[in-house]
Amino acid sequence: MRLSATLSLYIGRQFVLWFLAILGGMLAIVYLLDTVELLRRAANKPDATFQIVLTMGLLKLPEIGQEIVPFVVLFGGMYTFWRLTRTQELVVARASGISVWQFMAPVLTATLLIGMTMVGVLNPVFSAMLGRYEQLENRYLRGLKSSLDVAESGIWLRQVGEPQAYLIHADAIVPGTLELRQVMVLLNESDGQVSGRFDATSATLRDGFWELRDAWFNRPGRVGEFLPAYRLPTELTEQKIQEAFASPDTLSFWELPGFIATLEATGLSSVRHRLHWHSLLAQPVLFCAMILLAAAFAMRQVRRGGALTLIALGIAAALLLFVMQDIVLALGMSGTIPVLLAAWAPAGVSVMLGAAALLHLEDG
Repeated sequence: MRLSATLSLYIGRQFVLWFLAILGGMLAIVYLLDTVELLRRAANKPDATFQIVLTMGLLKLPEIGQEIVPFVVLFGGMYTFWRLTRTQELVVARASGISVWQFMAPVLTATLLIGMTMVGVLNPVFSAMLGRYEQLENRYLRGLKSSLDVAESGIWLRQVGEPQAYLIHADAIVPGTLELRQVMVLLNESDGQVSGRFDATSATLRDGFWELRDAWFNRPGRVGEFLPAYRLPTELTEQKIQEAFASPDTLSFWELPGFIATLEATGLSSVRHRLHWHSLLAQPVLFCAMILLAAAFAMRQVRRGGALTLIALGIAAALLLFVMQDIVLALGMSGTIPVLLAAWAPAGVSVMLGAAALLHLEDG
């Protein structure tokens, strides 16, 4: 028997409403807790006002929100199926010849649409918000004074403040090191005027200075000077550069492929960016896996009893899957397993487990 359009819309609407309600409640709790933590961090930062902290909490909310959405999908699906079973609506539908797969089709469709909307439409907005949050965090809470930019024209590094302000451009970086090739350094005065320029074949970050090799030093109104080696003082360290480097979360889904190509062209590792991009691609599949698990643990509580026990088992199974996902992603980040396997394995395994559980519980 075919599932009518009216019943499909009814089931899909029930899931979407409960999904939004649970999501709103969890985001409110997350915002409250995160704002309290930000207030604690800003306690000894006079420039971080209460308004700035509230703004930072809002800007960071989408980042945490994307992490809890799979749980929201699971809880929304479990409550929707449990409620429909409790009110006998699912029992009547099953008695009329509708299979569990037909009954789940509207929820799976809504879940796919939610996943694709989050990845393709909302992710660029969330990435921009997170990028703004990191700027405020670096400025008001962490006091970072350096940044690293990677563009098609090469690598850009900037230092402001003491001992000297300057801008570094390099065509490429030697993979696995902090040795820059074909380097240009613009020295800046306090008023922003350029006071000098270095053009070197390479620059290597040492303890407290950049070591320039085969450099020409040019200053306004003076003859250029050739320097076989020159030490340019810096406060930059490898850790500071890595902290200032743009994280994958601050780049939108549509920007990531081009940024990955740029990283690889300049010699920087693109593993975590490729892993993040494929993880975004796998998100809709992971959401559907949560619906399969929700159905397996919540739709048969009337006939078997123990609703709370089944729901608790479903939550425990989801937590176990997410722990395994973190482990697999860590292995992918370290290069132990391929990026594609690390990004897609959690979603694929979750779908297979959910489908197997449904086939077992529903007798095919």
